[in-house]
Amino acid sequence: MKDVDPTVPAAEVGRLARAVLDAVGSVVVGKRDALELVLAGILAGGHVLLEDLPGLGKTLTARSFAQALGLDFRRLQFTPDLLPADVTGSFLYDQRSGDFSFRAGPLFTNLLLADEINRTPPKTQSALLEAMQEKQVSVEGVTYRLDEPFHVLATANPIEYEGTYPLPEAQLDRFLLRVSFGYPDHDEEWEVLRRRIGRRREEAEIKPVVDAATLRGMQAALEDVVVEDSVGRYIVALTAATREHPSVLVGASPRGSLALLLLARARAVLAGREYVVPEDVKDVAAPALAHRITLRPEMWLRRVDPSFVVGEVLDQTPAPASGALPSHAAGRPGH
Repeated sequence: MKDVDPTVPAAEVGRLARAVLDAVGSVVVGKRDALELVLAGILAGGHVLLEDLPGLGKTLTARSFAQALGLDFRRLQFTPDLLPADVTGSFLYDQRSGDFSFRAGPLFTNLLLADEINRTPPKTQSALLEAMQEKQVSVEGVTYRLDEPFHVLATANPIEYEGTYPLPEAQLDRFLLRVSFGYPDHDEEWEVLRRRIGRRREEAEIKPVVDAATLRGMQAALEDVVVEDSVGRYIVALTAATREHPSVLVGASPRGSLALLLLARARAVLAGREYVVPEDVKDVAAPALAHRITLRPEMWLRRVDPSFVVGEVLDQTPAPASGALPSHAAGRPGH
């Protein structure tokens, strides 16, 4: 019989999530906003694409979240010669038993770091698709369920294209959001060096703040976060506007609307609220939608970025006044 996960009240989710961020922030310096987005993606039950230049803390971020969340962690380096069986696992002949037995691949974990996912051919990339969407793996006609929670944090280099295989739109769409860190400023970079000097070793260890069962309870609690109809319609309007923008060839699908909803709920919890306001939606709009937009070919010549399109959509789409927020009139006598 399956164990029942502990119930985590919505207010407690916010406290635990902020404690996780503090723990990860003790190792990953000066990237609080980006770390909040990564954690929001995990709380929302999704997968995260970390797209940035080498050496900016993507691998460290994934390992630190696994430690702080008490999750089993594996790192898989994607290379041009990597085979699908190297990802999912395969059947091997056991001479002692005279039969074939299944040897599980690195996918069978709680948090998988798919490092440099765009360096492996599409056939191997597609081995992740079923696991990311269905949370199961099929090998030789046999289907194996993946233990929950299961999350993929994939990294990609946005500027080095030689010897790489760009992710197709169908696979990009499987990522709930895309996050970039950017370079640290001088003080943050010195802080990285100072902490390395202080711990006197390369690896940084983080004590678990929660465990896998508690994380599942935190994720379930997000279902209780209130989303007003006006905010929900705002989400739909933003996504639909990406399809009508003159610079866009293909806009975000309804899966983009769902990503906005899930991430806005997680963002509300991180802010200590049990209801979503339009600002939550705005905060996660670019990470949730930009990678789902295909620009017209001529836009690349003009150096138009999908994030710029999302910014224009946010500026042009009226945001509702959330009734979940207390009004001045509501606090006056007689109201």
